[in-house]
Amino acid sequence: MISMKINYIILLLLFSTNVLAQNITLSGTVKDSLNNPVSYANIIAKTKDISKNLKFSITDDEGFYKLQLTKGDTVNVRISYLGYKTVDFQFIALKSLKKDFILEQSSEQLEEVVIEMPVTVKGDTTTYKTDKFINGSERKLRNVLKKLPGIEVTKDGSVYVLGRKITKMLVDGKKFFGGNSKLAVNNIPANAIGDIEVIDNYNEVAFLKGLSDSDEMAMNIKLKKDKNRFTFGDVEIGKGNKDFYKTSANLFYYAPKININFIGNINNIGEQTMSFKDYLSFSGGVNAVFKGNFDFRGGDFSQFMDNRDVLTSTQKFGALNITKTASSKLDISGYIILSDSDTSNFVEDLNEYRTFIEERTNRTNAQNLLGIANLNLEYTPNTKEKWYARTQIKRSNNANNNTLASSVSNITNAITTDRRLVATYANQNIEWHKRKSDNHTFSAVINYVFDTNDRNTSWATENQILEGLIPTDNSQDLTRIFQERNTQRQNFDGVFKHYWEINNSNHIYTTVGNKLLIEDFFTEDLQLLDNGSENNFASDGFNNDLDFRLNDAFVGLHYKFRAGIFTLKQGAFLHNYNWKVDQQTQVHNNKWVILPDFLAKIEFNKSKKIEFNYNLKTTFSEASRFANQFYLQSYNSVFRGNENLENNLFHSLNARYSRFSLL
Repeated sequence: MISMKINYIILLLLFSTNVLAQNITLSGTVKDSLNNPVSYANIIAKTKDISKNLKFSITDDEGFYKLQLTKGDTVNVRISYLGYKTVDFQFIALKSLKKDFILEQSSEQLEEVVIEMPVTVKGDTTTYKTDKFINGSERKLRNVLKKLPGIEVTKDGSVYVLGRKITKMLVDGKKFFGGNSKLAVNNIPANAIGDIEVIDNYNEVAFLKGLSDSDEMAMNIKLKKDKNRFTFGDVEIGKGNKDFYKTSANLFYYAPKININFIGNINNIGEQTMSFKDYLSFSGGVNAVFKGNFDFRGGDFSQFMDNRDVLTSTQKFGALNITKTASSKLDISGYIILSDSDTSNFVEDLNEYRTFIEERTNRTNAQNLLGIANLNLEYTPNTKEKWYARTQIKRSNNANNNTLASSVSNITNAITTDRRLVATYANQNIEWHKRKSDNHTFSAVINYVFDTNDRNTSWATENQILEGLIPTDNSQDLTRIFQERNTQRQNFDGVFKHYWEINNSNHIYTTVGNKLLIEDFFTEDLQLLDNGSENNFASDGFNNDLDFRLNDAFVGLHYKFRAGIFTLKQGAFLHNYNWKVDQQTQVHNNKWVILPDFLAKIEFNKSKKIEFNYNLKTTFSEASRFANQFYLQSYNSVFRGNENLENNLFHSLNARYSRFSLL
């Protein structure tokens, strides 16, 4: 018998009734009088009961369509396509039916044709009229998106359209919290949403579309325009048994020249407000135009962020986003995000080996404090020039305490690990894009990154660890090992691109740039003795103090041409790598590397394409891999790098086939 004491009860009763009705299918083909399939013809089904939503379909490349209808409804089906006579068909949906239609070409000259479709496709933009799909019961954007054909929303807040992930989330054309989809789908109220646009091959700079190869896909949420300025949102407060609580607030203010969004959440029910994937979406960076020229590591902020199987959890989250149109040429936007979490985990394992059984318990307490501030300036002096200035600062203070106990044959070995991390990351970049003429376009960026991580780790146990590998004094009552490990990284980067459009089918791209990396790596490992003195491991090959410098000067030349359904782009980058490792000894190297790449696209039509992509790539290890002295990675792991390491060289070949149907 289980008894439960309830201190406070707030019951929010949500009654919903699901009426399950059997569905039938109406399917077939739509062709013209010459028996050719009619692609993208519109099929709309209206029921006699006007209170029910209409159903619709769009024919695919072969002219096929399919409608799911409720059994017993009297349905009027209309088939239409611009330039052809409209066909009407009425029937009672008693059983599934296969029905083919022939459209006759219209001979009438129409002065104006107005067709309001639930989904329209124009170039790379697909527009959904959401009012054709919703019934008013939806609360958030997530609920609306789930009712739109071809759109999927995952549990973690990612949005996929026809199998491709949305990489930028916009509200009225402006980035929502830097383009984060999770904050948008879980917080934007459904009653404020108008039409929804999906933009393929998205590029922030309009005149670069078609020049740069972009695989970005954006979703633009257009808000209702029934008011010039309005405020909306919701506040939730919940209190349950055993002192569980949850409080959240989502407040939005929209006016012609300023948008303000606030999101807040405090709970102790294990609802995670900031995960590792969320952190990555706020990693900043530069325009996709420079994709491949930059490799942002982004620091170690997230190493303690993912906590599963929590025993207790307290989460505090606050985010403020402001977008301001200062003038017709200048837009200012920024956001601040604060996340504070306190979690505890407890895991018990029973491991059966051939000769013994191990009982293991693992307890962890983690406290993570993370702050992100971002400021963007977007200046458009005219339609052929664009400037960006982006600043991002991140600060993290993390603490993690872990106790691992292993028991074999009543002999227990326990070790406590205490980790502290203080990290700071700052990124500043300035971008310039200019369409000089119909044939020549230029892009340039200057970028600076400062990234520092200060880590302190201690291990404590009554037993010996890594005996013979680390020089511990085993006569102590308690073995206590302490490590200080610091990394400081600075990047100074500059890239210039020239796009030469010889004609619509032939382009030549030139890239010139230089990237400088300055990285310092420091470690100190020692044992704290019972009398308060220190047993430093320096004399046994431990402790590092390393300076690493890498300069990458490069030039690239690429040729792109189109021929019918084929698009080909081939070229290469010539890199000069100059690096120096300075520790007890100094190593200096210089190397020339040619990195070819090849891209081929075969676009049979808008819904079917094949893409091949080949790159020869190279990477350099981080400074810690060059350290020639030992350092502890964990209580049972010791690592030493190699100062004579060179770059990694590897081939990358991707082949992708995609085909979609709006059936």
